[in-house]
Amino acid sequence: MNFLLSLALFVTWLMLNESASVGNLLLAALFAIVLPWATARWRPEQPRIRNLGVALRLAFTVLGDIVKSNIAVAKLILGDERRITPRFVWVPLSLRDRHAIVTLAGIVTMTPGTLSADLSDDRRHLLVHAFDVDDDAAQAALIAGIKARYEAPLKLIFESERS
Repeated sequence: MNFLLSLALFVTWLMLNESASVGNLLLAALFAIVLPWATARWRPEQPRIRNLGVALRLAFTVLGDIVKSNIAVAKLILGDERRITPRFVWVPLSLRDRHAIVTLAGIVTMTPGTLSADLSDDRRHLLVHAFDVDDDAAQAALIAGIKARYEAPLKLIFESERS
């Protein structure tokens, strides 16, 4: 996992600086090596990615959903405000791995129109604020969509078959 963290730090540094100069490449490499090593003691439990292929497919799913959600939210905002029906929804979780739960909360928050608001103390429910859920059928569809599109792949990525 340190390799993926290092790679992410390396790429992020270059993107933030908008330069692949020799100096930035060296700094990116230095940060990519030193930061994961220096912060390892504060991460008692390392995430284990069990299926990289599913992780890549999930990344493309999330990117596509972000684009579609941006369009849907823009239509709502630019239209009649009375059509907007926000609601808090408790999404039951079958995930148990803390990294998978945090990733799910992050995905929900990154997708326009939804926001992770809370996690129950027993980590079995995620409270999601949805921008447009007008009835119980829409609530059920939101829950089913989160579970199928995001939670199921995260279970394959982070949790063993025995979980």
